[in-house]
Amino acid sequence: MNILEFSLLVWLGSFSAGFIGALTGLGGGVVIVPLLTSVFGVDIRYAVGASLVSVIATSLGAASTYIKKGYTNLRLGMFLEVSTTIGAIAGAMIATFVSVKALTIVLAIVLMYSAYLSQRPRLEQIENDTADPIANYLQLNSTYPSTNGLMPYHVHSVPAGFSIMLVAGVLSGLLGIGSGGFKVLAMDQAMRLPFKVSTTTSNFMIGVTAAASAGVYLARGYIDPGLSMPVMLGVLPGAFLGARVLIGAKTQILRIVFSLVLVVMALKMVYNSLIGGL
Repeated sequence: MNILEFSLLVWLGSFSAGFIGALTGLGGGVVIVPLLTSVFGVDIRYAVGASLVSVIATSLGAASTYIKKGYTNLRLGMFLEVSTTIGAIAGAMIATFVSVKALTIVLAIVLMYSAYLSQRPRLEQIENDTADPIANYLQLNSTYPSTNGLMPYHVHSVPAGFSIMLVAGVLSGLLGIGSGGFKVLAMDQAMRLPFKVSTTTSNFMIGVTAAASAGVYLARGYIDPGLSMPVMLGVLPGAFLGARVLIGAKTQILRIVFSLVLVVMALKMVYNSLIGGL
């Protein structure tokens, strides 16, 4: 395989990753890292470096559309980023003292259960709904566009959501994975936000987290321009397309796609853990 063929195949895979990442709020790294390591035999450190670039590109490509359309809750996203950043730092500090293989199995089980939770029916709006007092104080409640015009929603269980975001950050620091799945679930299940608001706000947040991590990988020389360029050029148009599809997509279809991606993530983590233990 010559460099042109390699770049073209990476571009195609990255385009798919950007589309899935924007559609589900998970970020393109869910597909990029397995693609580069398993299919193309790229060293995991360089794959993660390119993945971080893809996550930033996914976030930028999707977030610009979502913010313009009024889906993303910027105030809530910046508030929750405080928790995930603290968690990521803590996870990186304790990474050497924890059995990552055991934690990977536990995390895979959590992902499976999360896929089940995301399929449970839940009303997008609830009559006589009341917000969390903290959400009122921080002015986190907002609106999002729907077929019936702007629909108001309340943010619930702010302490619970903030705590889940902390755990998501710790797991991200421990395992080097994107925590978009946990961010979406925290906002969708614990904070009871509309699903489209959860995915779009997650897309906005993952770019901030990835940007901080990318600086470390860049300093260590793990971001290869020859690899990162086709990844970024593929992810960006995929993210734009995913953002446009999400706006008109049915919520139940998005939940199904989200659940399928979580299941694939869980199975791959178990597989990698078992192979690593052989």
